[in-house]
Amino acid sequence: QYIAFQLAYTDIRGGMSIGLATTLLTIGGTVLAILIQPTMGSISDHAVTRWGRRKPFIVVGSLLDVVFLLGIANSQTLIALGAFVMLLTFSTNIARGPFQGYVPDLVAEAQVGTASALVGMMQIFGNVAGLVLANLAAILGNLPLALFAVAAVELVTMASVVLGVGNGMPPKPRVGRSWLTIAAETWGTDILLERSYLWLLASRLCFLTAGGVLFAYVTVFLRDVFGMTQAEAGMTNLVLEAAVVLGNVLAILPASRISDRIGRKPVIYAACAIGAGGAATAALAPAVPVAILGGALFGAANGIFLAVDWALLTDIIPRASAGRYMGLSNVATGSAPLLAAAIGGLVLDAAGTAISPAAGARVAFLVGVVLFGLAAVLLRPVVEPPRVVPVPVGAAA
Repeated sequence: QYIAFQLAYTDIRGGMSIGLATTLLTIGGTVLAILIQPTMGSISDHAVTRWGRRKPFIVVGSLLDVVFLLGIANSQTLIALGAFVMLLTFSTNIARGPFQGYVPDLVAEAQVGTASALVGMMQIFGNVAGLVLANLAAILGNLPLALFAVAAVELVTMASVVLGVGNGMPPKPRVGRSWLTIAAETWGTDILLERSYLWLLASRLCFLTAGGVLFAYVTVFLRDVFGMTQAEAGMTNLVLEAAVVLGNVLAILPASRISDRIGRKPVIYAACAIGAGGAATAALAPAVPVAILGGALFGAANGIFLAVDWALLTDIIPRASAGRYMGLSNVATGSAPLLAAAIGGLVLDAAGTAISPAAGARVAFLVGVVLFGLAAVLLRPVVEPPRVVPVPVGAAA
């Protein structure tokens, strides 16, 4: 959101179109996320330290994040902004791969559904906190203030993990292999045998990319469709985010419980349908209140998806290699906003040039509808493990 305001309302683009500038800023970050996150997750599966196998990576990545966030806040040119965005992508993925493997280390199988809902809720709160900070900073006319606040929050949460969370599962044995060999094994062809896992990743990528388009270009949408200033867009974004959060919070826990009873896939299909409806409603909205309604529908879809997709992923992967598999899965999570910015930006520029800026923004949002549909199609080949139904004590006796 911070970068969206920078590109839409400052001279940092140097005359370059918004879509192209956003695309250029994301290409390098996408490649880094794909390479670094799963590799570091796999390395952490085997790491032996007094802090356990995950914490050292989280500490190093978080500290570097703070440095590069401050660099972004002080960037005055597109080249500097792009360089620090790439460095931030590098550092955050050092922490993210091991961190995503950390949660399955700590959660018992019977608690996966509940844990999935909590993981999803914390992701929502984190995303919304960042968005709110960016919009408040835009309203106050001090955009770097948002990144200073994000850096402070990251330091506090990193410290809470290191000081307050157990070390998790023991490391996998290295069996004399070098770290370079272990890093290379992250990309071993054995992963191709996990067909359900691969289809689920493809579905996850499309779903998250669809939502990423809405987040990446909501500022441009409000400016070009409804003619808002930076301050007006910031205020409206806060209302939109409140609608998204409300939809998320109302949907996330019921979705988790329903998925425990009827399975994960039917609930994810429902999330895709609701998400497509929300994206279409926002894209075609004749007035701001209708766009806010679309945001609420998208929020409900996002909450359902976050509650259930993580649980299905945890059901499928081997726990001992959680860093590797969760790292690879979060290539989709980390790449989705970047791909969304690139795909949406190209569509925004093309339709905006051919028709009008307002039409370009609407067509970019309609791309989300297509991506939600594709996410549902790609989910079909996933084979869901059977539900583990607890046996009552009397019946067991």
